[in-house]
Amino acid sequence: MLALAYYGYDDLTKEMKEFHLEYFEEAVNYMLQHPQVKGPGIGLLGHSKGGDLVLSMAAFLKGITASVTINGSIANVAAFLHYKDVTLPPLGFESKRAKINKSGIVDIVDVLNNPLEGPNRKSLIPVGKAEGQFLFIVGEDDRNWKSEFFARTASDLLLEHGKVKPEIICYPGAGHYIEPPFFPLCSASIHFLVGLPTLWGGEPKAHSLAQDNSWQKIQDFFRKHLM
Repeated sequence: MLALAYYGYDDLTKEMKEFHLEYFEEAVNYMLQHPQVKGPGIGLLGHSKGGDLVLSMAAFLKGITASVTINGSIANVAAFLHYKDVTLPPLGFESKRAKINKSGIVDIVDVLNNPLEGPNRKSLIPVGKAEGQFLFIVGEDDRNWKSEFFARTASDLLLEHGKVKPEIICYPGAGHYIEPPFFPLCSASIHFLVGLPTLWGGEPKAHSLAQDNSWQKIQDFFRKHLM
C-alpha cells in the first residue's frame, strides 16, 4: 500500500491551487513496477478531494483496475487539474448558499454548483473513459457536499459509455469522514478551504456502524478485483 501525499507535506505545495496528474501517474507506475504488486493493475482509494482525484486517475491513466471513492465528487473541485494538454477547472460555487447554525458552525452542503449545468460541465471528470471497476461509499448525512448525487451521476456516466454498473453503498446517518473502524466521529471541524468551523455530518452510532461495514466492503471489493 502507498499513501500518496499531494499537498501540505514536506516539499509539496502548501496550498490547494493546482495539481498535475503526471505526479500521480509517477506513483501509479511505481506501484505497477513494484515486485510485491501482482498486477496487471492496481487499486485506488480516495476520500473527499482524494475521491475526485481517484476518478481523474482512473479516467486518464493506465493500469487502474479497481477504484473506491468515499464521499468523493464527480467534478474536479478546489484546484485546477492538469494532464498533458487537458485542464479541468475547479467546480464553481456560491458562498451565499452557506448556512450558519446556532452554534456558529457553517453548513456548506449547498455551496457547490451543479456540475451538469452550463459552464460547470467543464469541471466534470470524464469518468466514462475509465476502465476497471468502481465502488462508491456514500454517507447520506454528508454535509460537505452532495455525495450521493455525485455517485449516482458517476454511475450514469459510466453506463452511458457502456461500462459496468458501479457498486454504490449508501449509509444513512453517516457523515463525510467515513474512516476505518474505531476512528471517532468528526462531525465538525475547521475546514481547510473555508477557514471556519464547518459541519461534516454524521450520527455517532450510525456513523460508527458505517465505518465498520464499509471497511469490510472495501477490502472485499479489492480482493475480488485485484486478486
